[in-house]
Amino acid sequence: MGAFPHLFSELRVGPRTFRNRIFSTGHMTCLLDGDLEPNDRFVAYHEARARGGAGLIVTEAARIHETGGWRNLNAASDGCIPGYRRAAEAVQKHGCAIFGQLGHAGVYGAATPDGSHGVAYAPSQATSSRSHTVSRALPPSLIRDYVKAYGEAAGRMKKAGLDGVEILASHGLLPAQFLNPALNRRSDAYGGSLENRMRFLRETIASVRDAVGADIAVGVRISGDEVEADGNDPDELLEVCRSIGNEGGIDYLNVIAGSMIGLRGSIHVVPPMNIEAGYLAPLAAAVKKLAPIPVFVAGRINQPQQAERIVAGGQADMVGMTRAMIADPEMADKAREGRIDDIRACIGCNQACIGHMQMGLGVSCIQHPETGRELDYGVKPPADRPGTVLVAGGGPAGMKAAAVAAERGHRAILCEATARLGGQALLAQELPGRAEFGGVVANLAREMERHGVEVRLGTSVDRGLVEAGDVDAVIVATGARPWRPALAGEDEAHIVDAWRVIAGEADVGGRVVVADWRCDWIGLGLAEKLAREGRRVTLAVNGTVPGQTIQMYVRDRWVGDLHRLGVEIVPYARLFGADATSVYLQHVASGEPIVIDGVDTVVTALGHRSVTDLADGLEDWPGPVLLAGDCLSPRTCEEAVLEGLKAGFGV
Repeated sequence: MGAFPHLFSELRVGPRTFRNRIFSTGHMTCLLDGDLEPNDRFVAYHEARARGGAGLIVTEAARIHETGGWRNLNAASDGCIPGYRRAAEAVQKHGCAIFGQLGHAGVYGAATPDGSHGVAYAPSQATSSRSHTVSRALPPSLIRDYVKAYGEAAGRMKKAGLDGVEILASHGLLPAQFLNPALNRRSDAYGGSLENRMRFLRETIASVRDAVGADIAVGVRISGDEVEADGNDPDELLEVCRSIGNEGGIDYLNVIAGSMIGLRGSIHVVPPMNIEAGYLAPLAAAVKKLAPIPVFVAGRINQPQQAERIVAGGQADMVGMTRAMIADPEMADKAREGRIDDIRACIGCNQACIGHMQMGLGVSCIQHPETGRELDYGVKPPADRPGTVLVAGGGPAGMKAAAVAAERGHRAILCEATARLGGQALLAQELPGRAEFGGVVANLAREMERHGVEVRLGTSVDRGLVEAGDVDAVIVATGARPWRPALAGEDEAHIVDAWRVIAGEADVGGRVVVADWRCDWIGLGLAEKLAREGRRVTLAVNGTVPGQTIQMYVRDRWVGDLHRLGVEIVPYARLFGADATSVYLQHVASGEPIVIDGVDTVVTALGHRSVTDLADGLEDWPGPVLLAGDCLSPRTCEEAVLEGLKAGFGV
């Protein structure tokens, strides 16, 4: 069994036996066709993780009724069966089990395909502080329809050949809303006592079990703690788990945390990197003490070492490692084979996984853009004419480009002008709670090492070097530098740029204004860093909210931390100028001045400008020249790595 004997032991759940304890939890991929049914990309995505060694894949939440959330995979009609069948066949041929997931958004979901607000149905008329919807109380007839619809959808999944079904009672979705006295104020048989509030979930379990029989597994996913002011009481949730776990209707309990009803609970739906790894294992352990069936857990478990400890310690029987396998579909096989250094560890940035989903885009990963693009980049064909490829720049774009070019058979030489690989990722990892971002550098460096890239540090590239090196193609990944426009009064003021502050190269006074044009991780991270150093900080944002351009769970957690630290936030604020003691801002909507007095230092995060000297110098060079990352246009690590991948394919 190697280093992870518990993680790679078999587990029987109902009528199914899993080859190991690693599973991919249900998560929206947005890899669906126009009828919201599984398509070729959906199948290829899940097959990649099955091929890579996962024991179980749970596909994303499928709506059981037309009122249940229009963006979800549609299991409310027989049209889903062929797509599910293709997914099941693709996954099962690799020895991996596949379950479907049954959901209804309740008060949380009321959007429609045409952009109008539909009717959100919930146990009572209630509100969601995240979606700002007001629900309509479910009439008894519709409750009966829903219970029946859960069973019918489960029957379709069984007909498609899936190994199991999972009922979503987690994250403040409809069954959890019935359990919650703050959302369920009914006076009939479905409201009042906990026994009554459990009735909908029990009836749903019975409907599903009747539809599928004993041939496939049935489980329930439930939040052990919703982490919301008006969320379900954790002690009552434990009692729910004890009750349904001992009644014989289900084969396992899948424990998670959070709720999509409010912003605070939503952070725990996909917890970001500044939340402790494996932090929900104690919740699962509490459930295991009460229920005689297998217990699953997830929540920031991105390394096999963590997963092994959880299983070995008896806290859970199965470990969800979803983002770990988004970042590295082969994670399970690499762990089983002892290739730990080859694992591309998830860094919890949330940018291209849940971040893409919330924009209605296909799932991917900033470190592994092949994810979600398996049909385009899953197989790297050998180069038609292997040659020498010179890569200028050792940031994420250049590192990925060099690794891919070398994997395809080229001789890849990467030159980095400084003494270290990593580019701006080296700065990101220095901010509070962001140390894992440095994993991007370590992971890409390992990819280059595995494929034999020659790395030359402290080496700048110009046209002379290219022409002297018998080079067949050049990939330019020279990045960008901080930019600051001319500012009124700047000769009197103490103004320093973000990079210097993060690198510890600038003196910063006790009263600081961070001028944040980017509205991303830089302004948030600087404000936190300086506040933790004991400085009085104002974060002035040229946008509606700090972190406007980053994924909401990352942003909301960070903004909450800044509030606890006493950071003042000024939105809609453009930096105009400064003097020895004051900062002059302009409200971007009204044009009115905003003046902050008594300031020692202004820290600027005002964007970047591309470094194009090499690209310009090679304009008429006869060989192929490809650009990737910030030298093409300053954006984020995601675009840099994706363009590095494409450049490696293009040479």
